[in-house]
Amino acid sequence: MSSISPPIAAKMPHSITLHGKTRIDNYYWMRDDERQSPDVIAHLNHENEYYQAQFAPFKRLQDELFQELIGRLDKDESSAPYYWHQHWYFSRYQLGGEYPIFARKKTIDADEEVLLNVNQRAEGYEFYGLGGFSISPNEQLLAFSEDRLSRRIYTIQIKDLNNRSLLSDTLNDTDGSMVWANDNQHLFYIRKDPQTLLGFQVFRHRLGQAQADDQLVYEEQDDSFYLSLTKSLDETRILLIHESTETSEVSVIDANQPLAEFKPLLTREVGHEYSVAKHGNDYYILTNWQAVNFRLMKVCETKFANKQHWQELIPADDQRRIEDLLVLKNHLIVQHRHLGLSHITVYPFSDQPSYQLSFDDEAYVVGFDVNPNQESDQLRVYYSSPSTPESIYQYDLNNPSNKKLLKQENVLGDFDSNNYQTERLFVDARDGAKIPVTLVYRKDHFNKDGTNALYQYGYGAYGYTIDADFDNSILSLLDRGVVYAIAHVRGGEMLGRPWYDAGRLMNKKNSFNDFIDVTNALIDQQYADPNKIVAAGGSAGGLLMGAVINQAPQHYLAVAAHVPFVDIVTTMLDESIPLTTNEYDEWGNPNQKAAFDYMLSYSPYDQVTSQSYPHLLVTTGLHDSQVQYFEPAKWVAKLREYKTDDHLLLFHIDMEAGHGGKSGRYRRYQDTAEEYAFFLGLINQQQTGSR
Repeated sequence: MSSISPPIAAKMPHSITLHGKTRIDNYYWMRDDERQSPDVIAHLNHENEYYQAQFAPFKRLQDELFQELIGRLDKDESSAPYYWHQHWYFSRYQLGGEYPIFARKKTIDADEEVLLNVNQRAEGYEFYGLGGFSISPNEQLLAFSEDRLSRRIYTIQIKDLNNRSLLSDTLNDTDGSMVWANDNQHLFYIRKDPQTLLGFQVFRHRLGQAQADDQLVYEEQDDSFYLSLTKSLDETRILLIHESTETSEVSVIDANQPLAEFKPLLTREVGHEYSVAKHGNDYYILTNWQAVNFRLMKVCETKFANKQHWQELIPADDQRRIEDLLVLKNHLIVQHRHLGLSHITVYPFSDQPSYQLSFDDEAYVVGFDVNPNQESDQLRVYYSSPSTPESIYQYDLNNPSNKKLLKQENVLGDFDSNNYQTERLFVDARDGAKIPVTLVYRKDHFNKDGTNALYQYGYGAYGYTIDADFDNSILSLLDRGVVYAIAHVRGGEMLGRPWYDAGRLMNKKNSFNDFIDVTNALIDQQYADPNKIVAAGGSAGGLLMGAVINQAPQHYLAVAAHVPFVDIVTTMLDESIPLTTNEYDEWGNPNQKAAFDYMLSYSPYDQVTSQSYPHLLVTTGLHDSQVQYFEPAKWVAKLREYKTDDHLLLFHIDMEAGHGGKSGRYRRYQDTAEEYAFFLGLINQQQTGSR
């Protein structure tokens, strides 16, 4: 390794006093909202220089892995076309293109009409993110949004598809989404607060007018709510969705009456979450009203506001979480999750019995694909497993045995799904809970004798379930004898809503304990060599990594924490930081003493101690909109101060990127190759006994 000394950050004590406790933050000075402070930029550049020097021994392996990763990609991959109004719509890549091309055809065999070549839009920019993409009902206009800074603040532009020119309309500071009214003249969008990055205002734009003249049609007064816009499948209603962690509300207007006011279907009630699907004059309602795992109900639109008129169709089930629904003309399709796996059941509106779609893999992910026509009797679903590339299937709902594979991800090279094995386990947590684990490995490289390296991934927040899907990048680990494991810790919804509730607020430590208990179980069951275990997580999963290495650093050879949320108490006390107020119901409000004490007891930044830590790779983006760059910067500085080992601590700051890392189909694999090279290089050193 290079002899260059690690950056030692200046210590400038900053005191924060609350609830009778004073915390001294020596690295608070690293926060610079303008990202222009010479001292901050100099420190970050120093960290990058140190990273480059220390990472040099892994660079050749990173380059090899990068070529390997992109070598599996189908260079001219295209999506399965879907029919909407009078055209077949699809996207495709061209040889060497980092970004997709969106196109359509009059008939499936006709010449294509290019709608948007994203490669051309991205030309000359270090970062480019395409947000929303929406065709007007008459199919003559395209609205699309762009982010060229990676702060997730988008500018909407509109293209005339008849003459292929951009209109003068430019809508700035939006969340990237948009919905057309049926008159093809009005467009609804959400504007973001530039400081908190919360979408809090809904505007109506008329084509040809200046944005300054757009009409404000709704402003959210509660900053714990997110806003989103969508359209009913029958295209008769525009829906405004209001959501916080545990409360939601749906407001609507007639899509044929864009000058009308949004009215709530049911006024928000604290703790009540619901979503809707329209069918004729009725709404189907997925609700947690008196139903922890949700139930399905139905009501006429005119009676929606009175829950006493709601008719129960599918009752709540303690063992089954209803996740999603799709209502077509002649069929109700419901997706639910049982024992960690999703299932899809079809309920014909005729007298025919219901039936469930069947899937073969031991662990898999399935969900609704693009189904744009409510009049259809065809259902599209996406499906994959750790050993099955993503596949798009179409079912004839009147003849369910008629299943057609429309598209499967093409993995180049010598990939053969028969070489890989997927397993599902339930391991015991220290408090008796059963933690789901998904494993995949290459059969001829695995003997279950405790000699394999293990890569363990976790997230565990927001009720987000990390499903067992196909990721062609992990083949580079499996083909080198690494076992890949997803620990479905509490905080996600793998086992229903109670599994989420058991990993948030005052139960958050269950997420950390679960992750460590999974590691121990996989060692005990000889899936892993205890000296060759690496772990990774990002964002809230980075918080998981930070807490785990404070609590049980001895279990891990190396850990990667990407854009990690590690300074949880200080961040959640600052309402000017993006996302803070939206997440009190996730983490707790530290202005309340009980929450403060609990959050402080596990906060990765606050709990750094004098001990040996694993090898660490920490990454961030200077323009991150979700977890501000200064959280990992401070954390790394404090780890450098306290850690007692000589293990690597590398901090890589992408000075052009944000929360999602690099943009582009190929370039994003540079980040994956970086992490894999770090891990595999250290595993190889462990095997040979070298540093």
